Amino acid sequence: MHFDRVSRMAASAVALAALGACTNAGQLGNVLGGVLGTPTSNQVSATVQSVDTRNQVVNLRESNGQTIAVSYDNQTQVVYNNQNYQVTNLEYGDGVNARIQTTNNGGYYTDLIQVTQPVNGSATTSSSNVQSLQGTVRQVDVTNGWFTVDAGGGTVLTVSLPYNVSRTDQSKFQSLRSGDFVRFYGVYLNNTRVELRQFY
Repeated sequence: MHFDRVSRMAASAVALAALGACTNAGQLGNVLGGVLGTPTSNQVSATVQSVDTRNQVVNLRESNGQTIAVSYDNQTQVVYNNQNYQVTNLEYGDGVNARIQTTNNGGYYTDLIQVTQPVNGSATTSSSNVQSLQGTVRQVDVTNGWFTVDAGGGTVLTVSLPYNVSRTDQSKFQSLRSGDFVRFYGVYLNNTRVELRQFY
């Protein structure tokens, strides 16, 4: 009788310990919407909330409403339709799958962001900020979807393509060569970076 009671108590203790372990594991999983399986590398589906270029952080919102801050660096790839983009091309509302790793300080880092659904109308959301620009092409990176332009006065702009670039502009971009003079409409992302709206 005493033995049975001890056995039951031991079994209860084991069950409680197991429950505690599950609870702790659940807390880690909840951080990233309960989709984390291992602490090394995981895929997370989310919506872009903002990109903090100063701190190199992308804020992502999961389907459960939870927001997580994920760091990035120059090695981070952004891919849409087999075309590479800059992290700064990401816009509020873009649907993405991010490959996330835990860092030594308990934070999160992504080396790959795949855009699954770019936000609709991204080309018109900043229409009021569209400017007419021109200059001489200095460098073209077809793989990553950007080119640099000497706009005069010692100003060199890096111009990146948007997700919803037209076939005409895509073709024009791919035919650019160093030394070409180009005219285009674009929106400033910062003092030296511009997102293309269209060539003219």
